[in-house]
Amino acid sequence: MAESAYAAHERRCLALQAALAQADRVGLAKSTSNLFRDRAASGKRRLDVREFDHLLAVDARAGWVDAEGMVPYDALVAACLAAGVMPAVVPQLKSITLGGAVAGVGVEATSFRHGLVHETVSELEVLTGAGEIVTARPDNEHADLFHGLANSYGTLGYALRVRAATLPVKHHVAVVHERFGDAAGFFAALAQACVSDADFVDGVVFDAGTLVLNTARFVDAAPYVSDYTFERIFYRSIPQRPLDYLSVHDYLWRWDTDWFWCSKNLGAQRPLLRRLYGRERLNSRTYTRLMRLNSRFGLTRTLDRLSGWHRESVIQDVDIPIEGAPAFLAFLLREIGILPVWICPIGATPQASRFPLFPRRAALYVNFGFWDVVRRREAHPPGHFNRLVEREVARLGGIKSLYSDSYYAADEFRAAYGGEAYQRLKARYDPRGRLGDLYAKCVRRQ
Repeated sequence: MAESAYAAHERRCLALQAALAQADRVGLAKSTSNLFRDRAASGKRRLDVREFDHLLAVDARAGWVDAEGMVPYDALVAACLAAGVMPAVVPQLKSITLGGAVAGVGVEATSFRHGLVHETVSELEVLTGAGEIVTARPDNEHADLFHGLANSYGTLGYALRVRAATLPVKHHVAVVHERFGDAAGFFAALAQACVSDADFVDGVVFDAGTLVLNTARFVDAAPYVSDYTFERIFYRSIPQRPLDYLSVHDYLWRWDTDWFWCSKNLGAQRPLLRRLYGRERLNSRTYTRLMRLNSRFGLTRTLDRLSGWHRESVIQDVDIPIEGAPAFLAFLLREIGILPVWICPIGATPQASRFPLFPRRAALYVNFGFWDVVRRREAHPPGHFNRLVEREVARLGGIKSLYSDSYYAADEFRAAYGGEAYQRLKARYDPRGRLGDLYAKCVRRQ
């Protein structure tokens, strides 16, 4: 008799638990990562979690999917769509894993209604730093870990299995692009869209006078279906097409083909090079590999140094309460200058305030995603522009994701990301400190 999916999962869990028992300080050995910060070499023993990439069950009627932590979202989406549903929140890039989106925070255009990825989860199976495998739910004896795992980046435990909510889908999505000439009108319309019957809401700031609100709805049929997976580029269509239609699959991955718009830095938006890349290599996995090679060998750093430019990578996602959104955009345009900027609202879900390591009020927030290099002729201290962002986020009562560079002082960081709650979680679930410290990992890159 063939081994059931859950029995095979249990076997993998016990093997990983045994491997952890042999180690003093550990990290993960995995085939994918969406962290955008260089990390110092360490003597950690690597736990191989690459086999935890199995989908276990989809219950479309009950509205959930059960999958292992290393399942990438493209595989998760494919399985869910085959059952007539989608994960309630699908992060923008195919290579993001389900466990990574929980431990590292995930957002997308359904977040205005369903919140962040970790707010759509009902159950977690976690291998803790103490060596136990526990099932954590919001109403059981491990509720503290259930709420504490979000934004912990593996420093409390590893999500071996995640049960997440799903939503029913139709065959196509109709996307309306509404153009605005000022921030006040744009953010007012964004807030209004969040109380409409839209299924998806996000936006793009192309410049101070070109802001586009995107609202999308499921439809059973479409008069045409646009294809942005090869020669046509999705983000360029946004200010040009008031109405567009995509398949549900292509809508969910509309940003992946060009890494939003960051593929321009790799020449992938030039027609000839785009054809040389080929459809199968126009995706976030390809761009991530090339980015890591560049980081390793320092090609762009060398070119900038030879040309006299001083560069700083500013790759950030920050969440700002809606009332502070116009002020934050004005700051970005004035002090940072990266364009375009992705805009994604995050709704006031009932559970929003229950996650101590990524605290936010039960209110509407706006995610700003801006990813590029700031180049200046004048030299600045390391992290200068990222520190400007961190200070402005704090001033406006927001919070910054930690997948990229951070420069907080230790007391600032602990006040913003869990403080005493994190220490209590560490004492219970990783008392020997085998999984490292959140500040050391996210700021000191250890």
